[in-house]
Amino acid sequence: MLNQVSLMGRLTADPELRHTPNDVAVTTFTVAVNRSYVKQGSERQADFIDIVAWRNTAEFVCRYFRKGQMIAVTGSIQTRTYQDREGKNRKAVEVVADNVYFTESRNSSGGSASGGNTSYNPDPTDDQDKNTSYSSGSVDDFTVIANDEDLPF
Repeated sequence: MLNQVSLMGRLTADPELRHTPNDVAVTTFTVAVNRSYVKQGSERQADFIDIVAWRNTAEFVCRYFRKGQMIAVTGSIQTRTYQDREGKNRKAVEVVADNVYFTESRNSSGGSASGGNTSYNPDPTDDQDKNTSYSSGSVDDFTVIANDEDLPF
């Protein structure tokens, strides 16, 4: 079976870090994702997708991302049922984030994040994480590359 999601869109609000009673970091945020088609004579529509991030990923999102900033998320869809205040059964559908990615440069986003397509994978056993994890340190440690001619390879 397969349950994988990849989304790219803009944050609709600043993510806020919370902790469970067991002190596990969690954040929920919404990403506005443009639809790939436009009905003739109308404007492009967007879907608003709820995302949940846990532990280091939650802390990373809250530290580096702000409202209006472009973000890419990979993860899986999760559904859950609950009872609302009136006792009616409800169903929630959300994406549980495994990885988050910067998708625009620091200058174009107006936020505190660093340049394009940098990812964060919270799994310390993953070899990719050893090279791309930016959960600590300063954003000032990064250099913005203006064009391909500035690349060392």
